[in-house]
Amino acid sequence: MAKKTKKIETPIDQRETFVSIQKNFADSDLSVGEKLKTLYALQQADTAIDKILQLRGELPMEVENLENEIADLKAKAARISELIDEYGKFVTENKISITECDAQIEKYKSQLENVANSREYDSLNKEIENQDLLRQIAEKHILETKERILGKKTDLEVVKEKLAVRNDDLKAKKEELATIVESTSKEEEKLRVNRDACAEKIDARTMSAYDRIRQSCNNHLAVVSVFNGDSCGGCFNTIAPQRLVDIASNRKMIICEYCGRILVNPDFE
Repeated sequence: MAKKTKKIETPIDQRETFVSIQKNFADSDLSVGEKLKTLYALQQADTAIDKILQLRGELPMEVENLENEIADLKAKAARISELIDEYGKFVTENKISITECDAQIEKYKSQLENVANSREYDSLNKEIENQDLLRQIAEKHILETKERILGKKTDLEVVKEKLAVRNDDLKAKKEELATIVESTSKEEEKLRVNRDACAEKIDARTMSAYDRIRQSCNNHLAVVSVFNGDSCGGCFNTIAPQRLVDIASNRKMIICEYCGRILVNPDFE
C-alpha cells in the first residue's frame, strides 16, 4: 500500500501578492469559481464595513484626542493646586516666624529696662535688630509668595475654563459618535459575521495577500469585477480580450497586470 505523501506547507511571506500565489490558487477544497466568488463576497463585505467606518470619520480619533487632552489638563490643574498649597504652607510658616520674632523683640525690650551696663544694652539692641531683620525677611517672603499664589490661581482658572470647554466638546463628540454607532451597529455586526464566514473558507496564504493588497490600495479594493465590459474595476486600465475570456470562465485566478488586483466575473455582482 503506497504511503500518502504529506504536503509541505511553505511559510507565508508577508510580501506575497496574488501574482506569487496564482499557481497554487486551485489547491483548495473549493473550486476556483467558488473561491473567486467567496473572495469577491469578502471584498464586498469589507467595502461595506469601510463605508460604515468612513461615516464615523475622524470622530473616534477626535474623542480619543479629547480624552487625552482632558487628562493632561486635569494633571496640570492638580500640579498647580499642589503648588498653591505649598505656597500657602510657606506663608503660614513665615507668619509663625513673624509671631516668634515679635515675641523675642518684646522680650528683649523688657530686658532693656533692667540692663546693668552698656555692653548688655548694646547686646540686647543687637538682638532686637536681628529679630526685626528676620521679621522683615519673613514679611517679604509672605508678600512675594502671595503674588505667586495669585498668579497660580489665575493659571488654575484658565486651565479650569479650558477643561470645561473640552469636557463639553467631548460630551458632544461622544453623543454624535454614539448616534452613528447605534444607527449602524446592527448592519456592521451582520457584515462582520458574513465577512468572517467568507474568510474562514479562504486559505491563510490567499488571505495574507488579500489583506496586504487591501492595505496598500487607497480604495482598499483587492478583488474587483470587470468595469464597463473591458476594464479593471480597480485601476480602470483596459484588459486584453483573451484575459476577459479567462475571467468569464471562472476557472483560473486572473490578476490585473497593472495593479495586481484579482479580476472576477462581473456576473458575481
